[in-house]
Amino acid sequence: MYPTSHSFSLKQLAVDFKDITKAGLAISVVFSSVAGYVLGVNSLQELRVGNLLMLVFGGYCMVGASNAFNQVIEKDLDALMDRTKNRPVASGRMKPNHALLLAFLLTLIGLVLLYLINPKSAMFGAISIFLYTSLYTPLKTVTPLSVFVGAFPGAIPFMLGWVAATGHFGIEAGTLFLIQFFWQFPHFWAIGWFLFEDYEKAGFYMLPSGKKDTSTALQTILYTCWLILASLLPVLGLTGQFFITPITAVFVFLLGIWMLYFAIQLYNKRTAKAARTLMLVSVSYITLLQLLYIADKFLR
Repeated sequence: MYPTSHSFSLKQLAVDFKDITKAGLAISVVFSSVAGYVLGVNSLQELRVGNLLMLVFGGYCMVGASNAFNQVIEKDLDALMDRTKNRPVASGRMKPNHALLLAFLLTLIGLVLLYLINPKSAMFGAISIFLYTSLYTPLKTVTPLSVFVGAFPGAIPFMLGWVAATGHFGIEAGTLFLIQFFWQFPHFWAIGWFLFEDYEKAGFYMLPSGKKDTSTALQTILYTCWLILASLLPVLGLTGQFFITPITAVFVFLLGIWMLYFAIQLYNKRTAKAARTLMLVSVSYITLLQLLYIADKFLR
């Protein structure tokens, strides 16, 4: 039995939706929001499934919208890079105006869902899309500071989860923001390092010095150290309702040392393989860190 053209088109539509919203990235971002939400509730009994589902779907829509806007803006540059030339808009499979319509629709749905949780959640979601599309995206071809600007919307999801759970932005949400803010730098500089030649084709400045050199490697180590310090702030008892026990702090510290080791390896080896390894470790790090925080909250 041969597939019909209709079934094929539906399959292609699903693939294009996955690609234009960057589903893998979107799901990891949503995970950060869910982690922040779980940290924000006082007990699992207070966890409101309806709000959590709205956070999941609303968060995915907001991330997906940002990526769709990005791919429309950068369609000509995406076509120059091996990593992105097969994206729906860059390859011509999806018309730019159709992608824009999808982006606006996802934005609307995402904002409505987040607003139904509480207005502050919708506000931070809107800020995230604005910063990502209006500042970070155009700055990528202008200055290495684009990564600094992009770290702001990138750090919002973890904090957004806490705000969704509590309706409040305070020292706790600010601490979650700070942790994910510092995490962005070693993560994206590692990506910028092993994809340097591909980014160069499009004129993207993704490394702090603009080169795969000592300065970039040293800054990667420095920001990893800042990340470790930020991740340990909750043990000091200065971050309100968000705190961890000394035992958990030891595991958080060891986790940070694990990531720092691979940042130092990048400095020593200066290879694409070392950078790719650091990127993979950084993804594991932020996930394990969030799970450690959650385990501490409910198992202490």
